[in-house]
Amino acid sequence: MTFTADESPTEAARHIIDANSYATLATADIDGRPWVTPVWFAEQGLRQFVWVSRSTRRHSQNVARRAEVALAVFDSTVPVGSANAVYVEATAAQVPDHELAHTLPVFNAKCEASGLPTWDESKLSGDAPHRLYVATASQLWVLDEHEDRVPVAVTGTP
Repeated sequence: MTFTADESPTEAARHIIDANSYATLATADIDGRPWVTPVWFAEQGLRQFVWVSRSTRRHSQNVARRAEVALAVFDSTVPVGSANAVYVEATAAQVPDHELAHTLPVFNAKCEASGLPTWDESKLSGDAPHRLYVATASQLWVLDEHEDRVPVAVTGTP
């Protein structure tokens, strides 16, 4: 299934992202060996995708060494041929401690809306094992009726 004629690619992307909680994050190490992992994410403005992960995990180590990532957001429970997806090309990084106060509210808002506990900065800095990560999108796409990727407007600054 693709976006409908009565909605724009941007509206289609918004619907898909709002309806899903996990993104498939694709990273690669310095030698180009790929790795994918699901991450529970929050998003802001179709521009920033935020998640919490342990800094020792393979995808986190890959992000530290090679910032270029891709994400796919989709519902894997729908029948074959009826799936919608948002494809994202982005640059990712661990959020520095001094920027947590700016970025963490994006993640915590989705936690609250989902009935999950929120994260405190102290659990994402210092000796804590988890860190906050953000991928800033440079390009987004959805599929059209021919299953071709259609660009979604990415505007503004994060």
